[in-house]
Amino acid sequence: MTVLVVEDDPGDQMLIDEAFAEHAAVSGLGRQVMMVDDGAAALDFLGRSGEHADAPRPDLVVLDLNLPKVGGRAVLEKMKTDPDLRTIPVVIFSTSSNPDDISGTYQLHANAYITKPTDFDDFTTVVARIDDFFTRTIRLPAPDGPSAPPASAA
Repeated sequence: MTVLVVEDDPGDQMLIDEAFAEHAAVSGLGRQVMMVDDGAAALDFLGRSGEHADAPRPDLVVLDLNLPKVGGRAVLEKMKTDPDLRTIPVVIFSTSSNPDDISGTYQLHANAYITKPTDFDDFTTVVARIDDFFTRTIRLPAPDGPSAPPASAA
């Protein structure tokens, strides 16, 4: 499983990365966590362009809302209107608990909205729960999704 984390705060990046690594060690499930620190880099990663031309297609995106260059809402909107990206689950992970932010991201088809806990233990627990939910609890679509040609075609 490949997780793309779009987060501009270096401290939060470190906490998220450590929480994913710790949960992977405990669960025995492998994953690759990729980090980008702004919305433009996220769009390059998702579009496999620029320095991210060889980027893997993420199975999950953990997306902050308040990002430099291109905001999280714009990244979410691009993902959910692009047939090749819209099946990738997106978890909004933001400091904001503003009802307009929450409602707005669900209107753009976010899969979940989580307000970042301020307590270290709560923060790492929430990241582990995100990881557990998306690796053990739910079924995700095949990486190529429904736009891939049937095996008998060609």
